[in-house]
This record gives sequence, C-alpha cells and structure tokens, in this order.
Amino acid sequence: MSEFVLEMKDVYKAFPGVVALDHVQLQLKPGTVHALMGENGAGKSTLMKCMFGIYSMDEGEIYIDGVKTEIHNPMDALEKGIAMVHQELQPIPARTIGENIYLGRYPLKNFGPIKTVDHDKMYADAARVLKEVKMDFDPHTKVGELTVSQMQSVEIAKAVSANCRVLILDEPTSSLTQNEVEALFRIVEDLKSKGVAIVYISHKMDEILRISDEVTIMRDGQYIGTWDAKGLTTDFIITKMVGRELTNLFPPTDNVPGDVVFEVEDFTSINPKSFRHVNFNVRKGEILGVAGLVGAQRTELMEGIFGIRSKTSGKVKYLGKELTITKPKDAIDNGIAMLTEDRRGSGIMAVLSVADNISIASLNQYVEHGIVLNTKKIEQLVKENVEKMNTKTPSSKTPIGSLSGGNQQKVLIGRWLANNPDVLILDEPTRGIDVGAKYEIYCIIADLAKQGKSIIMISSEMAELIGMSDRIMVMCDGRVTGFIDGKDATQENIMELATQFES
Repeated sequence: MSEFVLEMKDVYKAFPGVVALDHVQLQLKPGTVHALMGENGAGKSTLMKCMFGIYSMDEGEIYIDGVKTEIHNPMDALEKGIAMVHQELQPIPARTIGENIYLGRYPLKNFGPIKTVDHDKMYADAARVLKEVKMDFDPHTKVGELTVSQMQSVEIAKAVSANCRVLILDEPTSSLTQNEVEALFRIVEDLKSKGVAIVYISHKMDEILRISDEVTIMRDGQYIGTWDAKGLTTDFIITKMVGRELTNLFPPTDNVPGDVVFEVEDFTSINPKSFRHVNFNVRKGEILGVAGLVGAQRTELMEGIFGIRSKTSGKVKYLGKELTITKPKDAIDNGIAMLTEDRRGSGIMAVLSVADNISIASLNQYVEHGIVLNTKKIEQLVKENVEKMNTKTPSSKTPIGSLSGGNQQKVLIGRWLANNPDVLILDEPTRGIDVGAKYEIYCIIADLAKQGKSIIMISSEMAELIGMSDRIMVMCDGRVTGFIDGKDATQENIMELATQFES
C-alpha cells in the first residue's frame, strides 16, 4: 500500500503556443494539507484540472493508493474520491442550495416504471452535510439569494457531500471574511482528522504558513520542489516562486498629488442599509485608498458613483463641474473608469479574445463612416496595450478565459486605459493574484498616478493600502469614519476607524 493517497508523475500539458505543465510531480499524503504555490501562470490550476479530469494530460501518470489510474472527466474524478472547489464559482443561481450540492448526482426513486429525483432525500442529505460543515443555511434557499462568500461555502459543502478522499481548494478564501476564513479552517482540520488529503492553492502567505503540512512550489509550468511547511519563511517561498528575491513588495511612488479634481458630496444610496451622506475628494495624481471591513459598503458606493446603483441624493464633480451620471456610459463619457471586484462575473468576457476584451470599451473611437470599424487601428491599440501591460498571452486572439488571473487583470486595466480616463476606480485590483503579478500591477498604478491620473483603490489588504496610498479613506457600515495620511497609516489606526459603528 502506498503512503500516498494520490500521485501525479511527469505530467506534461501544452496548449497552442504555450507549455502549461512541463513534467510536474505531486504527491499527496492522507490527512494532510498540501499547499500548491506559484505565480499566476505557473500551472497550478492546470495541474488541478488534469487531476480533476477537466483537462486530459498529454503525458504523465496518476496513481491512487499506488495503483495507476486514468481520470476521464469530473464525474469520473468524483467517483474516484476527488473533489474540487474552483476559484471562479459557477453555481446555478435559480436553483436551491440542495439542488446545487447534488447537481449531476441527484438521489433517485422509482415512480412506477420511471425514476424521478427523490427531493425529500436530497434536502435531508443536504441539511445533514450543511450541518456537518457548520453552515447554517436552509437547503431550500435559492443560491442566487446568497452572497459570494456564502456561495463559496455551499461549494465546499458540495465537495464534502461527495465523501472525497482528496479535496482541491483553489483560492478558497479570496471572497471570505475573517470569521468565514476561521470557519473554513475548522472544516479543513475536521477533514484532515478523517484522513482527507487537501490541496490548498492560495497566494496568502500567512494562511499557507498557518494551515499547511507540506508546500509544493511551481514556476513557469515546472516543478521546483516540495518542502515541509514547518520552518518555511515568506521570503523563502517568494524567492522560489519568482526565481529571484523581491526586496520590496511595493514600488517607490514619486507621484506628486496636485489640486482637487474629483469631488463626491452627500452621496446617499436609495437602499437605507447602504452608503449614506458620503463626502470625499481626490487630487490630481493622487492614490486614495479605501479601507473597511466586509459590509462597509465600499463597493456599493463606487458602483453608485459609476452609475450602477441608484441614489437618493449626492453630487459628483470633476474640475468643479457637476456630472450627470445615471448609468455607466455616463461615467465613461465623463472620463471615469471602474475595474470591478468580480473579475469573472462582471469583468472579463471569458469566451472572447484578449483583443476583444481590450477594445470593447473604446470601439466607438474606431468607427469610420458611421458603420465600419478600423480593424488596423484596433489591432495597433491591442498590440500596444499588451506590450505596455506586459501581458503574457500566446496571442491577442487567445480567449481571455485561458489566461492566468494576473494577466486577465492586466487586460481589464488595459481596457480602461484605452479610453484615457481621468479617474480610475480600482476595486480589489490584486485579489487572487500572486506576489510577482501584484508588483507589476502596483507599478502600473504608481505610473498612472505619476501621469496625473486620479486613482481610487479599494482594498481589503492593509499592507496594500499602507504601501500604495497617499491618503486612506476608511468606511464603516456605509459611512466615512475618517481619513488617514498615507505616511501615518498603520493597521491599528485603520482598524480603529473601520470598527466605529453607530451606537
């Protein structure tokens, strides 16, 4: 009997124009958390998709309990005891929690000569699984009524319901609050005690060092090595991931904020539980960080400014002139751009090419004679954008959905820069992105500020806010509770303002 519940040997996988996996190894022991780390594009998710049967390997072998096996598709993987919670959630919002948990494997009962779904058993089993992972949800609730973090919890319950022996968690905490992260870690510890091997993919170093037993690092599709997690340091992991030492996590900022150019006055949502009476301004060439805990209504405020959400009162001014913004097109026409928090849901158009995703917001600039697009100019725009952003893609015709998260983010930033906006709202610009790609994004943001662009950056990472912001606006429960100069910002004074709830 092998000491490993699952082994992957010499896995090779190529896509047109790129080698995604170059003879990679992975060995999983039962009852352990095995962290899989590497920059975006290192091949982590591709390796897991080969394990889960989404991709077929070009070369390589998979062993379960020492016995060579083949995994043909995700259903085959589930039957062999392998479950996966994907980074980009894809639930069916119109169906219930119970239906989502048992999708594709509904319990059946005989109804005369035919078989039908046994709904009573399905909901009873779903309730049991939810209770097992300590999630207080009604299995009859429609998934569309849940928050993103709650949907992620349902996906974890779905994996647990399959009685898996190997569970793949791909960026499981990217949308979770700290309390929800702690709940997830309790579930992980419980699964470990039952002998489940967990593959944990995350860019959050503190999580990796806290929860992992072993760490495997990949770089550029290649296997770098596996280490016992005890004794590893963040610096060691980063060096192995990027192939060099990163002496600074943030680039030097030499932007010099000028006069106030963008103002928001008495902004109040139509929803009484959302943002209210918000006032702030941004200077030319300034990076204004926006801090707050989950539920602070930071995203909702920015969506209101951008014309996605309705308001009952409030003004938006640029250079002293009041802007009329009732829909996103109005904001775009007035030189405002917004990079959304949900890259997959409301950012990229996954089935379209890199070129399509870059040019989509500025096509009106390339219309000739009222009906004809100047494709040569669009191609030049895309080429310049890919080079400027240092986007790693086989070609501009590659579907954006096949790129790593960091490169998708660069394409989305490039999309807005093609419009040459004056004000950029960046909502969690580095969520789910590795440390090397983060630095590249930070350099882009710093350069834009140096060019005189006004940047509003929402982030849930304290270090990011402190390392990048000229000023930080802190919100709590829909209100602005204070401003902190970037030089004076600390985690403590940010948290103090972020927890100033009204009595």
